[in-house]
Amino acid sequence: MGKSISLDDVQKYQNNLNERKEAKVLQRAISHDGIANASTDFKAQGKMDPVFSVELDTGAVANQKRSGRCWIFAALNTMRHHLADVFNIKGDFELSQSYTFFWDKFEKSNWFLENVLKTADQPLTSRKVAWLMETPQQDGGQWDMLCAIVDKYGVAPKSAMPETANSNDSSSLNAVLNLKLRKDASVLRKMISEDADDKDIEAKKDEMLNEIYRMLVYALGEPVKEFDFEYRDKDKNYHIDKNLTPKLFFDKYVNVNLDDYVSIINSPTDDKPYNKTYTVDMLGNVVDGRQVKHLNLDIDEFTKLAVKQLENGESVWFGSDVVQKSDRKNGILDDNLFVEDEMFDVDLSLTKAEQLDYGQSVMDHAMVLTGVDIVDGQPTKWKVENSWGDKVGTKGYFVMSHSWFKKFAYQVVINKKYLSDALQKAQSEKPVLLDPWDPMGTLAFNEK
Repeated sequence: MGKSISLDDVQKYQNNLNERKEAKVLQRAISHDGIANASTDFKAQGKMDPVFSVELDTGAVANQKRSGRCWIFAALNTMRHHLADVFNIKGDFELSQSYTFFWDKFEKSNWFLENVLKTADQPLTSRKVAWLMETPQQDGGQWDMLCAIVDKYGVAPKSAMPETANSNDSSSLNAVLNLKLRKDASVLRKMISEDADDKDIEAKKDEMLNEIYRMLVYALGEPVKEFDFEYRDKDKNYHIDKNLTPKLFFDKYVNVNLDDYVSIINSPTDDKPYNKTYTVDMLGNVVDGRQVKHLNLDIDEFTKLAVKQLENGESVWFGSDVVQKSDRKNGILDDNLFVEDEMFDVDLSLTKAEQLDYGQSVMDHAMVLTGVDIVDGQPTKWKVENSWGDKVGTKGYFVMSHSWFKKFAYQVVINKKYLSDALQKAQSEKPVLLDPWDPMGTLAFNEK
C-alpha cells in the first residue's frame, strides 16, 4: 500500500508556500488573468513579425469550420497553389473539400468493416478490437490517405460540390455514422461466430455499404460526376472547360504525380531508428489503395528538406501538435511564448522523444508551410497557412518559430527529387509495422 497524503503533509506544503515572498502576488495574477495570460513573454511575441526571406504568394486562406478536415484542406491547398500558379487563377479559388470528404467517409466505412472481419476471431476485450470500436471512423487522416482518395476519385473545384451543413460541422454525421458502423460490426461478428457462409457475409456487408452511401448522400450531397469549370484569371480573362470528370480535372489542371511526394517524419523515439520507414497497423481508408508510409529522419535533415522545397517555390504540407504553446488569436506558434515553468518555479522540460513516449504531445493538425525566414543560413521562423479562416493570425496565416518547429512538428511531405540517393533508397524499403495507437498515426484521430 502506498503512502497517503497526511494533514501534516498538507500543512508542511502550505508553510513552504508561505515562505515565498512572491506567492500572494503570483496567486492574484494567475487566478485573475489565467495561466496563459499571466505567463506570456511579450518579448517572445514581439519577435514573431510576419516577415520572411522566402515567401510564396498563396492567396486567401480556407476555413474548415467545425470539422476535423485539416489534412484534406492542407493537401488541397498545396494543389490549388500549384493550379493557381500554372493557370493564373486568383487567390481565393478553392478545390472541393466536401467532394474529397464524401469519398473518404465512404472508403473509411469499408476499411472499418474489413478490419471488423479481420479481427472477428479476437474477443471484444482485445486491445486491437477495443481500439477499432472506440472510433470506427473520423474526420482526420494522413497524406497517403488523401493520395489514395485522389488516385481513385480525382478532385473537383469547390463550385462543383460546395460545402453543406454537415461538412462544415461534422459532429452529428460522425455520431450517427459511428453508431451505424458499430451496429454493423455487431452483426458481422455475430454472423462469423455462427459460422455464416462467406457469400452471406459479403452480401450483408454490401447491404451495409449501400445504406452508408445513402446516409452520406443525404448529409453531404451526391458526389459530382461531371461539371463545367468556369473561371476568370488574374487578368480578368474568362475561361470555360466543359464536361469534365473529377479524374480529368485532376489530370488536366492539378497535373501532379502524387507518387513523387512522400511522408517524412521526425520521431526521435527509441522504437523508430532514423533512415527507416514505418507504417501504422489498421490505419488507412481505401482498401488496396496507397499505404500510409513514413521515412523517419533526424531534425536537421527534416528541416533542410522543407527549406529546399520552399526555396524552389513549392509549399509544404506538414503535421504538428498545434495546441502546444499556441496563441490562436495572434497566430503565433512559439515554445518560448508562455513561460509557465518560470511562473510556477517548476521543471516542465521534456525532450521531443519524451513528449511522444509519455503522451504529452501528439500530431493533431495539418497545415501548409508557405514561407521561411533564413538568417545566417539558418531558419528562424516559418510562415504557416492554416485552415481556420481569416479571423485568426494575419488574415489566417500564422508565424511559427523554428524552435517550435523542432519540438512540435512531426511530419512534412516532400517531393522525392529533393531526397539524396541514399534517402530515396531508404524510402523505398518495406516499412516496419507500428501499433494502431502509435503517435505517428494520431493525426487521423486527434485532428483540430
